[in-house]
Amino acid sequence: EVRLTESGGGSVQSGGSLKLSCLVSGSRSNKRCMAWFRQYPGKEREGIVAIDTTDDTARYPTSREGRFIISADHAANSIYLQLNDLKPEDTSMYLCAATYIGRGCARDWYQVSDVSDYDYWGQGTQVTVSS
Repeated sequence: EVRLTESGGGSVQSGGSLKLSCLVSGSRSNKRCMAWFRQYPGKEREGIVAIDTTDDTARYPTSREGRFIISADHAANSIYLQLNDLKPEDTSMYLCAATYIGRGCARDWYQVSDVSDYDYWGQGTQVTVSS
């Protein structure tokens, strides 16, 4: 059984940084599409960034601000999300998602950010940013 476990969330002040981790267990982290989403209370999940772990190329939205950076360490079976210059509006639950192994990321961000494109989800880690 494939499981995704996020960690690294917490409470920080505005302008601070956090590094989130997503550990893949029961399978490998490579050769699939993996992504970070966030979900505000009562809202739909929204895609932040993805990584095609077939070749470790990132997929960012066209509106990318540059504050969030995705990376992977397949020796650790993990992907990461570096959150920099955090703002109160970044307060949210952050979730990791993955496709079945052998299926990489689409090139189009609209499809990459579609929650129905993913087969596995973690429980999430909470990030709270105070002003």
